[in-house]
Amino acid sequence: MREDGKPLPVPLAEGEIDRAARDLGFAPPPLLAALYTRVGDGGFGPEYGLLPLRQAIAEYEAGRASDWGWPEGVLPIADLGCGMSACVDCRSESARLLLFEPNPGDPALAWYHLSPGLDHWLRDWLDGTGWFREEDEWDGEEEEQGLWAEFSSRI
Repeated sequence: MREDGKPLPVPLAEGEIDRAARDLGFAPPPLLAALYTRVGDGGFGPEYGLLPLRQAIAEYEAGRASDWGWPEGVLPIADLGCGMSACVDCRSESARLLLFEPNPGDPALAWYHLSPGLDHWLRDWLDGTGWFREEDEWDGEEEEQGLWAEFSSRI
């Protein structure tokens, strides 16, 4: 049951993850795939909750087709409000979380480190510490919080 009292969407069939990987050209990280196939197709998690997988794919494809130069392998997974999205870097071993913050209006200034990994981001949500991680809380697994330096090499 979600916080609003509505039931969670049913989990996806295992084949849906394979289909998504074919459509995207890359596989979602194992933890994200497990959430979609074992818990539900979105509707739970930090902020406004995980996007349904098909919606995440549609937003990724729209971003790739836009003038913003959406980076390869970076799947939006949650709406954070005010145009911002939490995105998982499906090409990083830790499933690093990135913040897409388009409000400054400059694509080169729109991508920030959000969390060292999907597991950290979800743990912060469960612990009630929110999606913002203080710079001194980073444990050295990733470069320090700030602009995502790989942006220009991934568009």
